[in-house]
Amino acid sequence: MVIEESIPLYTFTTMKVGGNARFFARVRTVVELHEALKYAKDNAVPVFIMGGGSNILVASGGFNGLVIKIELKGIDWVKSADGIYVDVNVASGELWDNFVGETTTRGLWGLENLSAIPGTVGASPVQNIGAYGVEAKDVILNVTAVHCQSGEERIFYHDECNFGYRDSFFKTAEGKYYIITKVSFRLQTKSLPKIDYKDVRLYFENNQVTGREVSSQDIRSAIIAIRRVKFPDLNTYGTAGSYFKNPIITIGAFETLCKKYPDMPSYVIDREHVKIPLAWVLDVACALKGFREGHVGLFEKQPLVLVNFGGAESAEILNFADIVSRKVFEATGILIEPEVEHIGF
Repeated sequence: MVIEESIPLYTFTTMKVGGNARFFARVRTVVELHEALKYAKDNAVPVFIMGGGSNILVASGGFNGLVIKIELKGIDWVKSADGIYVDVNVASGELWDNFVGETTTRGLWGLENLSAIPGTVGASPVQNIGAYGVEAKDVILNVTAVHCQSGEERIFYHDECNFGYRDSFFKTAEGKYYIITKVSFRLQTKSLPKIDYKDVRLYFENNQVTGREVSSQDIRSAIIAIRRVKFPDLNTYGTAGSYFKNPIITIGAFETLCKKYPDMPSYVIDREHVKIPLAWVLDVACALKGFREGHVGLFEKQPLVLVNFGGAESAEILNFADIVSRKVFEATGILIEPEVEHIGF
């Protein structure tokens, strides 16, 4: 393992902004991870763990500590004796979409709706990534992690992960001390298509394939096609995908908002709360689809996506996000939260 110095972080993030890491290490084994943590401890510097750099905004001043880029690799497939499911143990540095593609190639079910999401496997339980009616928690068995101070390795079983909407134990004050090294998933071998989500259902209807049973690869192809239209090309623009979380509000607050916006959609979370599609709020209630100031804007085809059109600084992006947040609050009274993690601010 090599400790590098003054490494520009913008080259490792999909947002394409950010200053230098004072120290930088790529770790490819758990042993190297422990070595990197010892280096940080010996030099009394903070640690930031980086995967694919797809859900972070790094300050222009960079990070005055050690950035550890997780590049652990390896996938282990274990089929149950009855052939009903396959448990898959995946190293945290594996690219998420490559892994999802392999599951559909093998005819497995459970992750196909989460296709074309950038990042690494290690981020999937932290964010409890979700899309098109599916969340990572639906198939995660357990998570293996190392405590960054004690070096202790621990397995967190599903219930211990405290999964919520784009949330988990690993985003709590205590959980942030743990570095994920492996995630275990339980996938099904029998057909379990989930195509009720509007965009997915319409895709199959428009392509006249609703009359036959679709495969997990068919669904993956559909998701990739849908996302290709709704999300900007990462090779062209800087973006972290959906910048904000969909807000969850009380049913009472929703009913009040419906007096002003009768067509506002919602999804029931529990007896007291509903989730509001923020894309609808930004587009219909705030008329912000395609809104742009300077080098930063909301994508014209999906207003949840904040885009660096080139040349933006981190502070400009943060300021733009604040403007959007204020406009949403003025229109609806809803306080929206970033899904993207801010580093070095």
